[in-house]
Amino acid sequence: MKLSETLLAEFQQEAQGTRKLLALVPFDKADYKPHEKSMTLKSLAVHVAGIAGWWKECLVSDVLDFSVGDFKPKPIESTDELLAYFDGLMESSSKILSEINEDEFGKPWTMRNGEQIYFTMPKAAVTRTWCLNHWYHHRGQLTVYLRLLDVPLVGMYGPTADDANN
Repeated sequence: MKLSETLLAEFQQEAQGTRKLLALVPFDKADYKPHEKSMTLKSLAVHVAGIAGWWKECLVSDVLDFSVGDFKPKPIESTDELLAYFDGLMESSSKILSEINEDEFGKPWTMRNGEQIYFTMPKAAVTRTWCLNHWYHHRGQLTVYLRLLDVPLVGMYGPTADDANN
């Protein structure tokens, strides 16, 4: 199996749970944050949704330069908008993963801000670290925010304490 096929299968599988989680975000509590240093619920939810689109930056491009371009979060004001944004990113990223040439994964990718280089690593490592592991990390944070707001959680890999059978 090609790396692109393996990553696409994992991405699509994990997207199902991520979408269920994003559907729970209560926008009437958008400004909630569990600590003064934390992101707001809205910022975190938009970030979780947005990471689904990072495959373009990490596979189609060779460099992400924060000094070039507009990196402002998408203005989202409702759960429906959040899900539509996520669904669009899922579709475009799935297309990229289905069409990418396998040679692309061995190429170096650099994250920088103008002259300051944060790191360079093979695109295969970037997709695992930034497109998947980073996504899971923030998705986990989102479950904590929702739990603290008493939002019943859905299972990612099985039942949760909120399921009726527990």
